[in-house]
Amino acid sequence: MVGVAALAGLGFVFPEPARALNVCADPDYLPFSNRAGEGFENKIAEAVAKALGESVTYTWANSRGNGGFPQFLSTTLDARKCDVIMNIPYGSREELTSRPYYISSYVFVFEKSRNYDIRSMDSPILKKLKVGFERETPAESAMKMRGMLPGGIGFDIGEESSESPAIMLSALKSGKIDVLITWQPAVGLFLRQYPEMEVVAVPNERALGSPEQYAFPMSMGVRLGDEALKKRLDDVIEKHQAELAAILAENSVKLYTPRQP
Repeated sequence: MVGVAALAGLGFVFPEPARALNVCADPDYLPFSNRAGEGFENKIAEAVAKALGESVTYTWANSRGNGGFPQFLSTTLDARKCDVIMNIPYGSREELTSRPYYISSYVFVFEKSRNYDIRSMDSPILKKLKVGFERETPAESAMKMRGMLPGGIGFDIGEESSESPAIMLSALKSGKIDVLITWQPAVGLFLRQYPEMEVVAVPNERALGSPEQYAFPMSMGVRLGDEALKKRLDDVIEKHQAELAAILAENSVKLYTPRQP
């Protein structure tokens, strides 16, 4: 039998092994990602891999178990089981982040027919309403700062892997809460079923103490030190920004420009 080295010596050219973009993702957390590739992170990953001339492979892990997102990063990306995550706040200290590819915001969601005058976290009517919010988020911190937690209802979507962000909209529709404060990309896809809902961006605040941030630039994340992959991702984002924005729009992720109240 003639070996590969011998064939190479005779001038045979062998193709390079196909490269893959190995992505860390949650297998069951729509609208972000799932095994069926239906989440917007899945679709962004496919577009990025195509631009790189690669395929996508996944390392699946629950991002909402014990330890939450930091534990997810520790056991996947940091453990070198994969190379990139598709959705992390720009400038995160935990990982090296690409240039941002979208900016979105926390939002107030309520029925249009209510005509609530809600423009910021300091809108007086909020103290008279049942406010739903996600725990362990800037929304909870803002409510605590304003003494509004006792009258609020918290949802553990980011911790309970059995829960979908859609349940918050169901609670709003049923009257369990009057207004919801949540990250828009988490509910954008589900809001298609609720055309009667008003969605208002929560403006960044400087009214109380240190600045409060509710709009965040989002990036792709790689391991600290992996400057080579970061640069490749930065190049894709720069050259394919319009395509990535179109994918986000198709998946009802609304883009926001940070504003002050």
